[in-house]
Amino acid sequence: MSNIEKYNNIFVEVFGTEPSVLNESFSKDSVELWDSVHQLNLVSLAEETFDVMLDPEDIMGFTSYAKGKEILINQGVEFD
Repeated sequence: MSNIEKYNNIFVEVFGTEPSVLNESFSKDSVELWDSVHQLNLVSLAEETFDVMLDPEDIMGFTSYAKGKEILINQGVEFD
């Protein structure tokens, strides 16, 4: 499984959505279900899936599909 598939699966698991709706506009501002609990679940699964440890600034900044991907890239995760 590619890293992008793993990343998408995190959002599918947390939000119960289909991978087809995941795009640059998927964010806390556009997703009604997105709250602090969902955000912490995203961060926790991302850390576990990609074996990284995010700092508090990154945890607070993980507010969209695009931003989460950017944060993980900065942690050395490569996306196809």
